Amino acid sequence: MARILVTAMPFAGHVAPITGVVSQLIARGHDVAVYTGSRYLARFEALGAQPIPWMAAPDFDEQDLRATFPEVGRRGPMGLLANLESVFIRTASDQARDLLAAHSATPFDVIAGDVMSVGASLFAELTGVPWATLSIVPLSLPSPELPPPGLALHPGRGALGRARDGLLRRVVRTASRRLDRAMRSERESLGLPQGEPFDRALYSSRLVILTGSPSLDYPRSDLGPQFEYVGRLAPADLTSIATPGWWGELLDPGCPVVLVTQGTYNIDPTDLLRPALTGLADREALVLGTTVGIALPGVLPANARLADRLDFAAVLPHVKVLITNGGWGGVLEALSHGVPLIVAGGDLDKPDIAARVAWSKSGLDLRSGRPSAPAVHRAYDRIASDSSFALRAQQIGHELQSLGGAGRAAQLIAGLAERA
Repeated sequence: MARILVTAMPFAGHVAPITGVVSQLIARGHDVAVYTGSRYLARFEALGAQPIPWMAAPDFDEQDLRATFPEVGRRGPMGLLANLESVFIRTASDQARDLLAAHSATPFDVIAGDVMSVGASLFAELTGVPWATLSIVPLSLPSPELPPPGLALHPGRGALGRARDGLLRRVVRTASRRLDRAMRSERESLGLPQGEPFDRALYSSRLVILTGSPSLDYPRSDLGPQFEYVGRLAPADLTSIATPGWWGELLDPGCPVVLVTQGTYNIDPTDLLRPALTGLADREALVLGTTVGIALPGVLPANARLADRLDFAAVLPHVKVLITNGGWGGVLEALSHGVPLIVAGGDLDKPDIAARVAWSKSGLDLRSGRPSAPAVHRAYDRIASDSSFALRAQQIGHELQSLGGAGRAAQLIAGLAERA
């Protein structure tokens, strides 16, 4: 039995898949501790893990990041850089201090770090504890064969396309120097030398567990043998979700079912939910929407049904199309059920995820986080009339299911502990 430390950045989209891995590790008899924000400690404790709270690192509310990090909140590439620097990098040394304190009390045999929990890598370097990266977001490791991550671009074709990608890699490398400076500062505060650039420092040289599948990633030849795809990490969700009163209509709708979700981070219903409901108001479809407790102003179309939350595992077998803001967990869950996607990726990693979905031909990229109602209408008509999207979603779904999921991730982490 190994003593395993798992880190999870305190965002719902990070915590949910990691619960599945933690549950699998505990089922295999390992002693697991989880380092995350106060909001999610009880969820891991209920699984049987030891909770370790953010203490030196500033705990925060994911729905009000500006209260803790005033610099964040802008959209676009500069907003992404500000978010990465403030939330993920500038908290890293304090994360490492929290982890060192826990390790000094009862040492760990291995650490499995959320890829965006930068403090996990610093802790591993300081202690020598074997470190696995748990990449619960799409792979963003730069490659000389691809355009830089974060620009939502497909790989260039031909000589001109490759030249474009090369130029963009140089531009982004220059623009992201602020992240490298921030990373050096965090390392220096812990007495560590300069180290690798930020975007490479996220990935362990020993084991990188990738969610998703090769079909959702761009082809590249520069990944080492430590990179392993595991498909989708299904959450170990102990909370029950109330069944809405209209559930019977879903079971026998008499028309296609469309599900609309904005996830749990950007939840302003005017961004995507309202345009989708309006755009599909005249279609012969039952349109389901999740509101995360946010009131939707105005009159609902006759074919719309809302709920604060839905059990996607129960709903998706009935769904023809998912309209989403591009959260990676929701995308993988839909594809695991063979459901094609319409993606409105607004900021952070969402535009890149939308681009990957379009590239894989399992859905459409609306190229905006705030699409118009007509844009949603046109995208739905195209998906509904072209069976190739559903066929491709089903193919990717089979691939995701074949990769082992949370059980395979737990096996890989335990194997790293055994080799230590």
